[in-house]
Amino acid sequence: MKAVNGVSFDLYKGDVLGIVGETGSGKSVTVKSIMGLIFPPGYIAGGKILFHTDEFSGDGKKEYVDLARLSQEKFTRIRGRHIGMIFQDPMTSLDPMYTIGDQIIETLVWHKKISEEEAFERAVELLEKVGIPKPRERMGSYPFELSGGQLQRVVIAIAMSCDPEILIADEPTTALDVTVQAQILELMKDLIAQYDGSVIFITHDLAVIAEISSSIMVMYGGMQVEMADAETIFEKPLHPYTLSLLNCIPRLDESRELKPIPGQPPTMLNPPPLCPFLPRCDRASEQCERELPQLVEVEPGHWVRCFIK
Repeated sequence: MKAVNGVSFDLYKGDVLGIVGETGSGKSVTVKSIMGLIFPPGYIAGGKILFHTDEFSGDGKKEYVDLARLSQEKFTRIRGRHIGMIFQDPMTSLDPMYTIGDQIIETLVWHKKISEEEAFERAVELLEKVGIPKPRERMGSYPFELSGGQLQRVVIAIAMSCDPEILIADEPTTALDVTVQAQILELMKDLIAQYDGSVIFITHDLAVIAEISSSIMVMYGGMQVEMADAETIFEKPLHPYTLSLLNCIPRLDESRELKPIPGQPPTMLNPPPLCPFLPRCDRASEQCERELPQLVEVEPGHWVRCFIK
C-alpha cells in the first residue's frame, strides 16, 4: 500500500504552493514526509526530498540534504528551525500541561540558542503579531484557557518563531468555525505577504488557493494529477479531476447547477496500477483501462497525468 506515489515538485524562495484534493488524496502525507513525521509502520520507500541548507555544512555554505534519508536526531535541527508547520487541529497541537509561553520559549531557546529572557520578549512580539490580545498576560495561560481561534494563532506563532525557510500550513482552518476561519485566513494572507520564505498551503477550499497561491498542485488517490501556476489551473484546467473540482464550486456571477463528482475516492489498501480517477471519470478511454498515464509537461510549467490533453 502506498499513501503517496510519484509526487515531484520544486519549491523556490518566495513560492506559495497550494495543494488541493479530496480527503485521502495524500496531501498531508506528502508534507509530513518533508517534515520527517512518517513513523513506523509507515516509511518512505523511495525517492528523494532535497533541501538546500547550511545546517550540516560546518562552514556556512549551503548544500543539498536528502531529508528522506536523514536520521531523526538530525531532523530535530531542521524541523522547527528551517521548516515550520501549522497543523490542522490546534486543540491537539499544543501540550496541555505547559503554558503558551513555555511552549514558544522552548522552541526559541532550542533552535535560536538565546536566553530565556530574550526568548520571552520574542514570544510576546510573536503573539502580538498574530493578533493575540494582551500577549504578555497570555504567556502564562494554558491551552484550555484559550479559544480554538486563539490556539491556532499560537500555533502559527510557534511555526514562524524561528523564521523558517519553508512554512507548511496543513489545512489550518479545518477545526474552526466559519467566522474564525475567515479571521485566520486573513491573518495567513497578511503573514505570507510579509514572509521572506516559501509556503506550502494545503486546503480543500479552491477560493482560498486562488487568493494565496502562486502555483497549484492537484492530488488524487495518492498521486499528483495536475500542476501549474494558479491562473492556468483556473483558466485552462486539463485533468478531468481538476475540471470536476472546479464544477463543484458555486459562482455568484452565473446561475448554473452544481455538478457533484459521482462515486467514491479510491481505497488505498490495494489500488490498481491505473489512473486512480478512472472509476469516476466521464472522459476515460480504452487506453486508460490498459495503462497508467505518466505526468507530462504539456506546456512550459503545466504538468498533467492524463491521456486526454
